[in-house]
Formats: sequence, C-alpha cells, structure tokens
Amino acid sequence: MGKEMPLLKLKNVSKFYYNKGLVATGFTRVNLDFNLGEFVVITGESGSGKSTLLNVLSGLDSYEEGELYINGEETSHYNESDFEHYRKTYIGNIFQTFNLVSSYTVYQNIELVLLLNGFKKHEVHDKIIDLIEKVDLSKFKNTRVSKLSGGQKQRVAIARALAKDTPIIIADEPTGNLDSKSAKSIIKLLSEIAKDKLVVVVTHNYDQVEKYATRKIEMHDGKVREDISLKEYNKSNITLNEYKDIRFINKVLLGIRNTFNIVPKFVLMFLVFLFIIVAFLGEYSVFKNLAEEEAKSGYSAFFRDISATRIVIKKSNGSYFTNEDFNAITTLEEVQRIEKDDILLDTSYDLNNNEYYVWGKLENVNSIDSVDVGRLPENDNEVVVKGYEYDYYLINYEELFNQELNIYDDYGDIIATNQKLKVVGIIYHDDYDDDTIYVTDKVLNQARLLTNKRFAELTIGINGHYEKVDGYSSYMSLIPSKNVEKGTALIHTDLSHLCKNMNCYDNLVDIKIKNLYYEESLEVNIKNTFNKDNFKKLTEFDNYDDYYGTIFISYDDYNELYNKYTFQSSVFANEASDVDKLATKLEDLGFYTLKIKDSLYNYNEGIAQIINIFKIIVTIVLFIVLFFITYFVIKLIQKSKNVYYSTVRILGGSKKVIKKLISIELYTVYHLTFFLFMLLTILVNTNIISNGFIAAITSNLGIREFVVIYLILLLMSMLLSWTYSRKLFKSSAMRAYREEV
Repeated sequence: MGKEMPLLKLKNVSKFYYNKGLVATGFTRVNLDFNLGEFVVITGESGSGKSTLLNVLSGLDSYEEGELYINGEETSHYNESDFEHYRKTYIGNIFQTFNLVSSYTVYQNIELVLLLNGFKKHEVHDKIIDLIEKVDLSKFKNTRVSKLSGGQKQRVAIARALAKDTPIIIADEPTGNLDSKSAKSIIKLLSEIAKDKLVVVVTHNYDQVEKYATRKIEMHDGKVREDISLKEYNKSNITLNEYKDIRFINKVLLGIRNTFNIVPKFVLMFLVFLFIIVAFLGEYSVFKNLAEEEAKSGYSAFFRDISATRIVIKKSNGSYFTNEDFNAITTLEEVQRIEKDDILLDTSYDLNNNEYYVWGKLENVNSIDSVDVGRLPENDNEVVVKGYEYDYYLINYEELFNQELNIYDDYGDIIATNQKLKVVGIIYHDDYDDDTIYVTDKVLNQARLLTNKRFAELTIGINGHYEKVDGYSSYMSLIPSKNVEKGTALIHTDLSHLCKNMNCYDNLVDIKIKNLYYEESLEVNIKNTFNKDNFKKLTEFDNYDDYYGTIFISYDDYNELYNKYTFQSSVFANEASDVDKLATKLEDLGFYTLKIKDSLYNYNEGIAQIINIFKIIVTIVLFIVLFFITYFVIKLIQKSKNVYYSTVRILGGSKKVIKKLISIELYTVYHLTFFLFMLLTILVNTNIISNGFIAAITSNLGIREFVVIYLILLLMSMLLSWTYSRKLFKSSAMRAYREEV
C-alpha cells in the first residue's frame, strides 16, 4: 500500500476515565495508522472502546498515554485551543445521536458550521442549497430538525460534515437508529465521500458497510484485536482549508437567533431579569426614601421655608429680575409656582391681640380658592389662616372670627400699621410646619416693604447733618403715609434743631439706602413738622409716642427706595424628584441656584452616613445573592442549550466564541427587559398608564440611579456568561455534551 506518511497515527495510545476515585479503561496501547482515501470500519461489542477511539481521533477527548500524530505532528503538547483548531480544520463528525440543533432548520444547521468557520452569511447560501440537494432534503430546507425522521436527521448531519470540507469524516454508528433502506443510502453516501477523504465509521452492523469498506478494525476489551486491509483505496494529497474566526456580525446573528428560537426559555429568562431589575430598583428606592426623610429633619439658620421642592435663584450677572425672566421660568414644566419676593418665606409672622395668637408664614390669598371653615377675604383687613387642626385657637374659631388682631413680624414690628385685621376663614392641615396666614396684596406689600427696610442700611441727612439710622428705634426712621405727597417729607418737631433758626420748611432730606444688591438715594423737601397736637391729622396714624423723631414720606417715594427691584426669588418644583432637573434648566437660563435641600444642616448627619454605608453593604449582598440565584435559574433554563453549545464546540467553536454567544444571548434578553421596563416606568410616571407598584419604586429615582442599576446588571450579565462558559469548558467536549453544565 506504500509507505506515505499517515494522516493520523496512534502510537501506544491509551485512554482512561476517572470517576469518583475509580479508574475505567477506554482503550490501551493502541497502534494504528489512517490515510486519506480510506474507508475504515471499526467494529466490536459494546464497551470495547470503539466510540472512545473515535472521540480521541476527533480531538473531542484527551488521551493519557502514548502519542497521537496528526499529519506527522505530535499532539501530546496540545492544549484545548490546539484541538479546537484541529477539529475546525481536519474533522467532520457524524454522530449516532446526530448532535444537531433541534430548534434550527435544516438550512440553519448547515449554515452554523460555515458561519463558525468565518464565512459571510451571503457567501454560503448557494453552497448550503447544493449540499441539501446532495442529501436529498430540498423539500425540508426550512423545516425544523425536531420534525424530521431519524434518516433525514442523519442526512443533515452528513451535509453539515460535508459543508466543513475537511479531510477526515468520522461517523459513530451512523445507521444505528435507521431502517435498512435509510441505512444503505447513508453508507453509500459515505463511501462516495471517502474517495478523497479519510472516512472512519464505527458500527455494530458490519454487513451494511462491508461492500464499501477498504479496511476493517475489530476491537475487544479496549484493544485492537484485528486490523485487516480489504481493498485498495485512492491515495491523494491532503488539502487543508484555513478558516477564519467567526465574524462579529455572525456572532450577533447567532446570539439573537438563540435568544428567541425557543420562546418558553426566552420568557423565563425575561422574567428572571425582570425580577433582578425590580429587586435592585426596590432596594434603591427604599434607601433613597430613607435619605430624603432624613434630609427633611435638617434645619437652616437662614431659611424658614425648607421645603424640599424650593430653589432660591438670582441672576448670575447680579442684575434684577425682569418680567421676561419670570415668563421664561413659568414655561418650565417642572415649575409649580414662583415666589418673586421670597424673603417673606423666611420671616415668621403672627396675628395676636394678647388674647388670641396665630402663627405662620405669609402668602397671597389669591393662591387659595377654598377654606374649610368660614369664607375667603373680601376686604384688605380680612385674612385666612391655615393651621394645625388641633390648635386651641383654631378649634374655637367662632371666637377667633370676632377678634381684631395686629400682624407682627418676628422682630415684633406691626405690619399692617393703623389697621386691625380679622380672621374670616380657616384651612386645617396635619403638618405643624405648614402654618400660613393668607393676606391681601395690600398687607403683603406692607410686609414686603418692612422686611426690605430691615435688611437695608439707611443714612439720612438734614441740612448737612447725616446719621446712620438704627433700625430698632423710631428716631430718624422712615415711615410711608398716604397723607404725604410725593417728593415731600413730614418730620417730627424735635428734628427742627437740625435746621437754621429751627425752621426746616423747604429744607432737603437726603435719603440713602444700601442693601445686598443695590444702592439708592432720594431727596425730598420738608413741607411740615408734626407734634402731639397735629400728629393724627397730618399722618393718619394713632399712638403718637411710637413715632418719636420719625420722618414720613409718600408711599411712592418709599416704594422707590425699598421696593424698586427684585434680585432674589424662589421657584418651587412640582415634586422633590424634579428639583435637580429644574435647577439644571434654571442654570441654563442664566440663574444661580441654591437647592434648599442641599443647604440644610442635620444633627443626625452621622445617621445619613450610616445609611449610605448600609446601602452599599446591602447592594453588595443583594448582588451576590441575586447572582447565585440567577446563575442556578439560568443554568436550569439553559440546560437543554448545553447540547447546542457543546455542538458548537464539537464543530470547532472556541471557548472565546462560545462565551461571546452566551454573552450576546444574555445581553439581548437583559437589554430588552431593561428598556421595556424603562418604557413602562415612563408611561406610569407620565400617567399614561396606571401601576401603583411601579410608581412606588421608581417615582423618586432619577437617571443617575437607573444608570447605576444598568451598569450593575450589565456586570452581572458579564459574570454570568463568564461563569457559565467556564463551567462548559471544565471538561472535554464530549463529556460536556453528555453532562449537565
């Protein structure tokens, strides 16, 4: 037969199996040569080592002793990647159990091996069609393999082996499950292949293949008992196709195909990832609620209204607000309301007459449209009170309605000067910190003027004599009066000593104010002086003794000084969760922002840090627990896909390729689950659909939290694919095929 170098050579090769401390022999000290063109038939009783020998020849199983030569090259130093390359370039397997992907069609099963070998999808169509015709399955090309008969499945396996175009075809019991007619057809097809390839067939039924065999090998008890050459064979030179790695686009194609080709498994994996997403979102939501509740317990030395929805704003360039500025703010969808003169929000006020006392912040009565008791105001001296429902004075509201009250700021100064106020309506609530006094525009303006005055530095000069005015005394203080004309002043007679000959008529009063934002000056002419006798007639006020040394000017001039501009306002968001987004939009409009929630001091700051540390610990523990739960669940779901991935490995798919396929499948399900949940969240939070559970766990979460959860779950998916693929490659290809991963 000639002495050419054998394509495969086994020299004293032995294979053993180890299981739970026991050693079983596959075959021992086998010496065999195999050449191109041979049709070799291996026979023997069950357990004689036939299939084990085929697996070693195929590179599907390792060997423990001796040496296997491939085209003259030793293989004892081969690692798994070397055998993967060997299987890809040398071996086409045909298995007794077919090793086909049952959920794939005939076309897809043949296509799989070509895509794994680096072909482009559009390049292989004609070749696949030709192979399907060659095995007489044209009518079944788009039929799932699970619906084919045994003989048809074996033909698909042969077509797949032919598609690789490798020099060696190894068939293990190719007719074992077939009827006699199908068996003859399969053996004939294999004999035709053997003309330019090495075909090695294991069979129990030698009579079926005797007609075509060029050589017979009989095995017994793990040894070669007989090796007989039956006829001459066609010698030929070996031609190897160097295949490339599978293309990235084909990895994606196969990964996505595997995701959806078994619908029940896809649904189960979808539900697993949905459970993980909900678990992490729920955990984040709980801790964020804790943090927000903890933040609400803080306080501020500068702000009385510490609402979590409040943002204090001023213009970045230091200028005053215009109507255009306020109009631009109102167009923002997160805005609930604007408090233009927000300084009133941070001042406490009380209504009292030494018998009845009601406390709260001031707001415009136009901001309410109903009351719980009484009615809405109809006159400037009427107010509505919002207070705690068990407040003593509000319980006895009928008596309160009959009282005449003064309104004072937290410095003890009367706001509505020379005017008694009456409570005509009550709104009840259960939050002690939300007490409010609703007043008309007139009273609100008086409060605004007094507050602005308090935070301004006042200097007054009469006839060249200047003094900085102490805001806590009446001497040389400014008071507006409706009885004084614009541009004029009315001064206390005791100030006449500042004028020549005690005559101040037509002398100038030079008024200068300076506050945090601007300076303003005004000159008015003194037109009269007042004393105890003419005080009420000239000023409209009572209580002469309270106005010693006072200077009265008109309301127009007073407004010109103290109520000319607005430099600071507050914007309130619809929800606390909108504050960060709203602050960003306000900054884009050119405003400097201060979120009240970020300015609070919390005595329990240590508790907040403990919450953050605890959140990190819980997140890590939750990640680990969910990872193992998910791994074992997905392991069960993927159990049947063990056959698929092992088949890919048998066909020459590397560990790297299989890991990518597993990853793409997991990523596809995960991303689909995540983004569908995100869409559902958006629909719920925009009230397009209603779902209380999703609203509860997502309403207080922002983009940052969703991104963090996305990255955590992406990491989990990566670890799952790595762990699963590592387990798959822990043993040889055939053992992984037979066992559960």
